[in-house]
Amino acid sequence: MAIYRIEHDSMGELKVPGDALYGAQTQRAIDNFPISGLHLPRQFIRALGLIKAAAAEVNLSMGHLKKNQAAAIRKASMAVADGQYDAQFPIDIFQTGSGTSTNMNANEVIAHLAVAAGAKVHPNDHVNYGQSSNDVIPTAIHVSATLTTSEHLLPALKHLRKAIDKRARELKNTPKTGRTHLMDAMPITFGQELSGWSAQIGASIERIEDALKRMCRLPQGGTAVGTGINADPRFGPAMAAQLRKLTGAKFESAENYFEGMAAQDAAVELSGAVKTLAVALMKIANDLRWMNSGPLAGLGEIALPALQPGSSIMPGKVNPVIPEAVVMVAAQVIGNDASITIAGQSGNFQLNVMLPLIAHNLLQSIEILGNASVLLADNAIAGFTVNKERVAEALAMNPILVTALNPVIGYEKGAATAKQAYKEHRPIMDVALETTGLSKDELKKLLDPMTLTRGGIHG
Repeated sequence: MAIYRIEHDSMGELKVPGDALYGAQTQRAIDNFPISGLHLPRQFIRALGLIKAAAAEVNLSMGHLKKNQAAAIRKASMAVADGQYDAQFPIDIFQTGSGTSTNMNANEVIAHLAVAAGAKVHPNDHVNYGQSSNDVIPTAIHVSATLTTSEHLLPALKHLRKAIDKRARELKNTPKTGRTHLMDAMPITFGQELSGWSAQIGASIERIEDALKRMCRLPQGGTAVGTGINADPRFGPAMAAQLRKLTGAKFESAENYFEGMAAQDAAVELSGAVKTLAVALMKIANDLRWMNSGPLAGLGEIALPALQPGSSIMPGKVNPVIPEAVVMVAAQVIGNDASITIAGQSGNFQLNVMLPLIAHNLLQSIEILGNASVLLADNAIAGFTVNKERVAEALAMNPILVTALNPVIGYEKGAATAKQAYKEHRPIMDVALETTGLSKDELKKLLDPMTLTRGGIHG
């Protein structure tokens, strides 16, 4: 095969690699944007393929394509959707803000494949019929983010919550020292502590599912500026119906194409929900790191599974590598959300002009949070063990347990008792026997950690 071939577009001729399936417009974008080496992800290319396949079916049904053209476009588009030609999508994410280069990349690749199959197909006139980059790329963001969230992130979060709930049940009768301000506080059970994590994940699932309702509204059909110029008026609703058929997702045609193209509010909302999840996972991962700290000079409440040596110089050191990876993922997602927020407000009149950045960052956030959630569930939460002796010892020495005596002896005497226990490094039970006038049996009842985890007044 020749090293290169000559292709042409409306701007003239251009050399394209001989084995490339794309044409001149893709090559111009490759030449114009040698910026990051980052490409739009697999999920986005999948969505583009699905959109082009759906368009072929719709245009055939409306009489805008011949049967052999539609069949060839659909076959090529589904091959793109299935990932057979990802290497043919080399354009940098930092490109024209509408993503026109990437839309034309898809049009050219699909047209090339269709022509090779014997159909007379043009990238603009046939593959892109009834469409504009200005509605295709926003639609691809909605489709790709919806599918990746539904198929990857939400199942991962449900798996994580199930793992947390299982450990919470196992540890429901294991009390420990609660902490506020990182300082000793009243006791709780491990089960109660984990129930808080579970509730965080559950709330994140609800937020994300609610945001997906807006992501399922597709602006396809608005074409260039939202008016639907050069598209059949039936095209948008028919596209949503066809994409529902192809994916099973509850896609529908947007009520207002102008909003769907000029703004990316739905993507910003989903990113915000995903960012909130990242904040929750960072909290959970950092709790695990603190609980695992030591094991001798830290809290040492739990031992996370030992997965790899922790130091190149200190033999025997083992680090909490999974929670550390999770907090880095969370930091990346929070940064991605900041970029998406800036990009979302970059809708100038009838078009947002930071669409590739929104697509890349949102899909990356969804992907890495899903992966991190499964790792956190399987390689940290499912396998940690509780150092029960250490936990019990800390509880016995915790002067804050004196809080339970407030209704009996009053706050001031309780404070004096706690301070004496701190000063003398003695169990609160021993000091309270000397300062309160209560019997040992009474104190055992009042200071029982498991009883105190149930709240209320105990007498």
